Amino acid sequence: MNTVRILAVDDHEMTALGYKYILEDSEFADFNVKVEIATSFEKGKTKIETSKRAVPYDIILLDIQLFSPESKDPRTGIDLGIVARNEVPNSKVVFMSSYSDNYRINNIFKTVNPDGYMVKSEIDEMSLKTMVETIVNESPYYTASALSAIRRRMSTNIVIDEQDQKILYHLSQGIHTRDIAPLIGSANTTVEARKRQLKALFDVKNGNDLALINEAKTRGFL
Repeated sequence: MNTVRILAVDDHEMTALGYKYILEDSEFADFNVKVEIATSFEKGKTKIETSKRAVPYDIILLDIQLFSPESKDPRTGIDLGIVARNEVPNSKVVFMSSYSDNYRINNIFKTVNPDGYMVKSEIDEMSLKTMVETIVNESPYYTASALSAIRRRMSTNIVIDEQDQKILYHLSQGIHTRDIAPLIGSANTTVEARKRQLKALFDVKNGNDLALINEAKTRGFL
């Protein structure tokens, strides 16, 4: 039988080992599964680059946060996804993350365009097995929350740029307008002007920032 080679990258070793044990113990109709693990950006990058010179992985599973809060290495699974796309373009990339908000998911799709996205709270033995079978058959795989985020964004014809997206995100995190300007390298007056434009775009009439945030969420931008 053919062997599907998978690399699971997660800074929590027990999580990566969980994927390994579940998938290697699962029965697939046409193939076996072999899972290698890596617990950091550097270890994952090394394995990906090594596979390029030998046999590239069929599937690469990536957590988004690959470092503890006190770590001095800020690189993420998104950065590693970009490495994978450049080094082994035929390998399928699937994100396995606790993040389920629209902003992060849609940003990942713009940056890496992965072949799948699984929200960790929705992962179980059956979904892991189904994900591998689906990806092997050249189809994308998303858990419910990820699919919902994608569909909500696709259902709107509103287009906003990256600066507007960042303003919405920071507002949704409770950051005051005056504190957003330095975060996005802009002036306070520019942030205020963009907020007015966003309210007009989303048809938020005479509403405060909360009304803008709620409408952005409804339309899939947060």
